[in-house]
Amino acid sequence: MPKLKWIGIITEKDYPKYQDGNIPKSAIKLKMPTTVKGQQAKSWPFVMLSALILAVAMFLKSRLDRSSPDFNMLELIIFVPVGIAIGFVLLSVHELLHASVYPKNAQVYIGIVKPLTFVCLASYPVSKSRFIVIGLLPYILGIVPLVLFLIIPLVMPAISGILFGIAGMGLVSPSVDAYNVLQVLRQVPCGSKVQFHKEDIYYFNRSV
Repeated sequence: MPKLKWIGIITEKDYPKYQDGNIPKSAIKLKMPTTVKGQQAKSWPFVMLSALILAVAMFLKSRLDRSSPDFNMLELIIFVPVGIAIGFVLLSVHELLHASVYPKNAQVYIGIVKPLTFVCLASYPVSKSRFIVIGLLPYILGIVPLVLFLIIPLVMPAISGILFGIAGMGLVSPSVDAYNVLQVLRQVPCGSKVQFHKEDIYYFNRSV
């Protein structure tokens, strides 16, 4: 595990302070938006893909379970907001999953960005493959409850609704991370190091 530090409530303008690592002069900045809003705008295809997966899962669940006299779709839907609330709390775990992949020498900051968004900030060189894992690991918070949603017994619509809500948050929340990973896959040559620095992502060739 890396060195973790809780930094409390910050603003987006504070990002450069916590992502101010050393990068070589030869480092190349990725071509992508630098603001969170800009990245969110670019990540909408991933949001829509997650929504499609959720819609297919709900369709399959309704088709498989509707024949059971114990199945109650209304009760399932009523409990979805409960799952969404739980999924929101799990956003803190989302950030810890990001942090857990960094090397043990890395300094990683965990905090909350106003108004209420959990964040993991670090500026440490990692391999391209490790960066991909860092970005995509939180998807397990959506995949696991979605699988459970599909396989639990038909007589548990309340639990199904909660799991569906958790899955929704777990699949949608990493959309910006998925966009970052896509840009790294497109722009970073194999064998390069990748590093957040200030408000940008850079790549370069250097042993760590």
